Amino acid sequence: MGLLDGKKALIFGVANNKSIAYAIAKRFKEEGAELGFTYASEPLAKRVKPISEELNGKFCVKCDVTNELELEETFKLVEQEFGKFDILVHSIAYAPAEDLKGRFIDTSREGFLTAMEVSAYSLVKLAQLSEPLMNEGGSIITMTYYGSVKVVKNYNVMGVAKAALEASMRYLANELGEKKIRVNAISAGPIKTLAASGVSGFRTILSLIEERAPLKRNVTQDDVAKAALFLCSDLASGVTGDILYVDSGYNILGL
Repeated sequence: MGLLDGKKALIFGVANNKSIAYAIAKRFKEEGAELGFTYASEPLAKRVKPISEELNGKFCVKCDVTNELELEETFKLVEQEFGKFDILVHSIAYAPAEDLKGRFIDTSREGFLTAMEVSAYSLVKLAQLSEPLMNEGGSIITMTYYGSVKVVKNYNVMGVAKAALEASMRYLANELGEKKIRVNAISAGPIKTLAASGVSGFRTILSLIEERAPLKRNVTQDDVAKAALFLCSDLASGVTGDILYVDSGYNILGL
């Protein structure tokens, strides 16, 4: 018996087989979940469609979270293929590369609005569209990072967007709790992914974690996937509105 037997999970954010969302989907599949996938753009289709096939995805559809029509069409397909479903994985973040280096004060208006729309508002919109289709006892999880609460060099506007994401998660948890839908976030330590490669000086961050974190190592995609499995299973039936740190303990440190 798997922890997610009979559950249906909708996965946003797979970019390739190094993605956190891929590790989560793989772990969910191993525990009995049926999966549905989305990809953000046509260039990503050649990477995500084979992953959907590998994990026996029920469907794999293009969905740019800034495109209202694509969002509507995606959730029509979800209803058609799944009917009701149980789990939403939101592993989406983006800011223009030029706003992930230099000084935060120099963030462009366009860069700020883009980061907020893709990285934070998208959770609100996906939760809104999921609500009528989600079973009681459902779970929504999103991915955040320590740069939301402390200054991390070069994380810049993404830190502000992640702070908005975390606040949104708490408000959603409060409102969806009446329907027994839980909403949580995982604050993952730095991991070598396509998204992380856009942050200037990322390798330095990885080496600092290895040196200073209590566990003296960086976390892996699978470390995060196991935490996601916990939050989306009945093992976390009393947990909502929470941020679970999976960062080798780095967040507990002061000077």
